[in-house]
Amino acid sequence: MLAVTLTVLTCGQAAGQMPRGEQFPEGSYSPVTNINRNGYPRVLADNSVMFRVNAPQAQSVRVDLGGSRYEMTKGEGGVWTVTTRPQVPGFHYYALFIDNVSVADPASRSFYGSSRWSSAIEIPEKGMEVFEVQDVPHGEVRTVYYFSKVEDAWRPLMVYTPAGYNEGKQEYPVVYIQHGGGEDHRGWMEQGRTAQIMDNLIAAGKAVPMIVVSSNSNVQSRGGGMGGGYSWQGMQTFRTEMIDNIIPFVEKTYRVRKDRRSRAMCGLSMGGGQSFYIGLRDPEVFANVGVFSTGMFGGISGASNFDLETEVPGILTDTKNFNRQFDVFFMSCGEQDPRIEYTRSIVKKMRDGGVEVRFNSYPGDHEWQVWRKSLHEFAQYLFR
Repeated sequence: MLAVTLTVLTCGQAAGQMPRGEQFPEGSYSPVTNINRNGYPRVLADNSVMFRVNAPQAQSVRVDLGGSRYEMTKGEGGVWTVTTRPQVPGFHYYALFIDNVSVADPASRSFYGSSRWSSAIEIPEKGMEVFEVQDVPHGEVRTVYYFSKVEDAWRPLMVYTPAGYNEGKQEYPVVYIQHGGGEDHRGWMEQGRTAQIMDNLIAAGKAVPMIVVSSNSNVQSRGGGMGGGYSWQGMQTFRTEMIDNIIPFVEKTYRVRKDRRSRAMCGLSMGGGQSFYIGLRDPEVFANVGVFSTGMFGGISGASNFDLETEVPGILTDTKNFNRQFDVFFMSCGEQDPRIEYTRSIVKKMRDGGVEVRFNSYPGDHEWQVWRKSLHEFAQYLFR
């Protein structure tokens, strides 16, 4: 009962306004992920973050930010505070621990990631205004439902349509974009800022207008099996869902071009593995593939001895034909991601064998700022 009481106190007060007569630290600002712009947490000038929590009955309070733990200090009136180390720009999940009970901070928006709802804080990166809402024509993001014959149930999609879609009659190419493990269809549209990226690229003439479809790849078949694992066999449940259910629904519901050259598949981490297998082994469906930060080549537990030719027959033995089948094949990874050297190695092997693959890396670990940049670059190559 004590933990519940403390949680209620925190929820009721941590999201409140700044107490009268007190001032925020000079040079600090409220991140866009705050619920109350006149409250905490605050980002300081050096990108460190100051947290403030009212929990007078608590014996201990700490913040777990991006895997680093910070013990908070109790002050007058039961107000706990701590200032973290400077944080790299980007999107950071965090949680409060009140007497060792993990709770979301009601002062911040919550997002579904790491298989749970978590608080998060956004620290902008200079020069990356393309991730922000700008004064440009804006598209729309809709949540729609399609019937899955794999699950025998209705399932959600989030669909971005570019500015002008509602008023026009033209048909658009489509990107099918996949989330990572522990996430779902909301990841790319919320944490990934897909709409902001696409609005700004299209307005600047750097990307052609396109529709982006984000699905939930955590599919469980009627027989009880759930697709998963970095193997062709492990991809079959979601492959069936994508090809037999999602694409037909999108092509029936939206004004889209229905040829293979007008379809792209991309994704991050687990979604990168899905895009690699499904995209590259179904060239009659997709002519454009983006693979972001996948662990299938190595850098994660269980990944070893990846054989390119076995996993994608013909990629090294019939390379000219492989290259002819794809307009864009793009890969990326964060420079501090444990997967980076394995990814670079496989890209080198592909290029040495004549495979036409684009590759880029960006500062960052296995996190959203890298994946936003990956989409930002990939989108500019598509459907030209």
